Amino acid sequence: MDTAADLPGRLIAVEGLDGSGKSTQIYLIKRWLELEGYKVFFTEWNSSLLVKQATKKGKKRQLLTPTTFALIHCTDFADRYEREILPLLSAGHIVLADRYVYTAFARDAARGCDRGWIRRIYSYARHPDLTFFFDVPLETALSRILEGRPRLKYYEAGMDQNLSRDPVESFKLFQARVHDEYLALAREYRFVKIDSSRAPDEMHREVRGLIEDRIELPRYKWRTRPS
Repeated sequence: MDTAADLPGRLIAVEGLDGSGKSTQIYLIKRWLELEGYKVFFTEWNSSLLVKQATKKGKKRQLLTPTTFALIHCTDFADRYEREILPLLSAGHIVLADRYVYTAFARDAARGCDRGWIRRIYSYARHPDLTFFFDVPLETALSRILEGRPRLKYYEAGMDQNLSRDPVESFKLFQARVHDEYLALAREYRFVKIDSSRAPDEMHREVRGLIEDRIELPRYKWRTRPS
């Protein structure tokens, strides 16, 4: 993957386990930048209208093999990358990504896909200018997820991997694999690690400060503030 340094826009991504608080933080950053009058675009994992329904049906019927799972999410990302991410970076926006290719690197490898193959199918994608990794203990992630819904989702819990018949135990075992992959990726790609066991406002202050330090924000102001 190339860097995005040759494009006028800047790409900021957040990564982490489900329940790490990353989605809350990227939303807070989006609102902050918008209120300050910056050109901002938001994109999230598994949201392409081209394949979203197919993905939903495959998950509901529990039909996705690890390879199919990897390819359908790569198709989703490719569509958003071509139609949204790259054009907005070229137009000089700050693009905020709730999960980027590293989600595939971690999850697909945890499902047994070849790491080299995974990276090759995403080789066209550019590295973010800044990637935050929200690190959280598994027990904390699990408690946060279960607070919001009565039961774990089949693929989220890694039930397709036959690790355990108990969804909670399967979740712990599968997410531990994903977490190990993330830790390796954090070292390789120099993610900025955020301790996600803290209060949201404390994390927000840290993330906001890091963005102000590393991104030349005045370049991305609208000439006139949007109403």
